[in-house]
Parts: sequence; C-alpha cells; structure tokens
Amino acid sequence: MRSLIVTADDFGAAVEINEAVELGHREGLLTAASLMVAGEAAADAVERARRLPGLGVGLHLVLVEGRPVLAPEALPDLVGPDGCFRTDMAWMGLDIFLKPHVRRQVEREIEAQFAAFAATGLPLDHVNAHKHYHLHPTVLKLVLRIGGRFGMTAVRAPVEPREVLGRVEPGGRAAGAGIAGPWAKRVHRHCTRAGLAVPDQVFGVAWSGAMTAARVKGLIEHLPDGLSEIYLHPATSDAYRGHVPGYVCRAELEALLDPAVRVAARHSAALGCFRDFPASERKAAAPSAGEFR
Repeated sequence: MRSLIVTADDFGAAVEINEAVELGHREGLLTAASLMVAGEAAADAVERARRLPGLGVGLHLVLVEGRPVLAPEALPDLVGPDGCFRTDMAWMGLDIFLKPHVRRQVEREIEAQFAAFAATGLPLDHVNAHKHYHLHPTVLKLVLRIGGRFGMTAVRAPVEPREVLGRVEPGGRAAGAGIAGPWAKRVHRHCTRAGLAVPDQVFGVAWSGAMTAARVKGLIEHLPDGLSEIYLHPATSDAYRGHVPGYVCRAELEALLDPAVRVAARHSAALGCFRDFPASERKAAAPSAGEFR
C-alpha cells in the first residue's frame, strides 16, 4: 500500500509563501505545511491555517538562518550581530555538541518554539527542522524530550532513496543526494523507537527548490510502498524578500496545481497529512535503555 503526504515548508516566512500554501491546499495537492513560528508572516499563516481545517500544520523548527522566538540577548552563542541565527551551521553544530552553555540556549529556544506553536491553538500535526538541523544528535535528543511534552506525534526523517530519483531522471545527477543519509536513518530509527509516526521515505532533499511538475509527477508514479512525504517550497512569486537564489518557488506551486500531477496522485496513493497515518497503525518499538546517553 502506498500513502503520501505533500508538505510545504517555510509556512509563515513570507506572505507569498502563505498564499501558495492556501492555494495549494484548496485547489491542489498540498496536505500539510510546516510553520516557522517566528517568521515575518507567521500571524498571517496562522490566520489562514484556521480557515483550512483539513491542512495538517506542523512546527518547522528554526535554529539556523532565521529569527529566534527568544530575545537575541538570551541566545548570545546562537545569533549574530543582526539578532538572527548563525549561518555557519557546521561550526554551530560543533559548539552545540561540545559546550554545555550553548546546549542550554538551544534547549530554551526549542522549548520556546514549541510553546509558541501551542499558543496558536492549532493541532500539532508534525515536527521537522529548517535545513534538517534535527539531524544533529543533540538537537534530536532535545526535540524528542521537549516535543513529547507538547504532544508531538510525527517527525520527518529525510531518508531519500536515490534509486527512485534515478528512475525519475535516468542518468541525471541529484546534487547532494545521500550526503545526510546515515544521519537521516538515525533520526528515523530513534523516532520510530519513540513511537512517533515517521515517513518511510522523503523526497525533496536532492531537488530542493526545484520540485517541478515533471519531477513531482515522476516521484508520484514511482513511489515505493509505505508512507512517503514529498516536500516543497512553493510561493506565489520568486521575488519576495528572503527568496533563496536558484529556487523556483512559483514553479513548485504550479506543480501542486498541475492537473496531471493531481491525477497521478489520485491513482498512486492515499493522500493525507501526518495525523491521517498515525504511528499506532505502523510498527514502532519502545526506545532502548540508555538511549542518547
């Protein structure tokens, strides 16, 4: 059996993204969206989400390249002079791993973002992280510990099968595919052991920002068995503030709305958001003693 979740990331980062999420859900294939609670257009995103009860809204946890919920002075080791999170992901990851005082700042910010999501009153459909930063072992440990207190039931583990990409574009090169594979598999293992719903495979890593209609349709036609997630970065314009150079966000919205893509999805998989595919219907084992020590 094949099941499919189609998610938009960066919900709340800009009005153009929020517009695409609403349009993609009302008229297209979109079933879920991941909210940046400190995004510049977060309030607008929440207002739209309240009008879309069928949309599964989750927390898009931001610890790099974005704005924190807490005041910058409370996070001196995580932010730059502009008050936004650092962009040197690798060096910050090392600081988090080695320095207890930095870990405490991360813990406070993660809790603040979960609390901010809870304050919206929206059901928490899922959790993932900007730039997949929950692949960091310490961050994952904190997400599991804190998320449990806020009703977290589902997490993205970006395990992307390269062989499927090869079937969609034979002979093509998927830039970056497989780089985070071992870390993503570790996230998948720990989250399923914790009883969380986790997709068996996720698509959108290698072709991030370039999920065209042809690629989305191809992925849908070649979905493996089990639960898959396809995530995109749609927007109504490629000219909004914060647009990532090289991303074709408008084309990604068009992929969600494309009639041929929608027909392929209807014939290939059961569509829904994370709450439609709970862990209780999937195999899950209890975490082993001493996990994350």
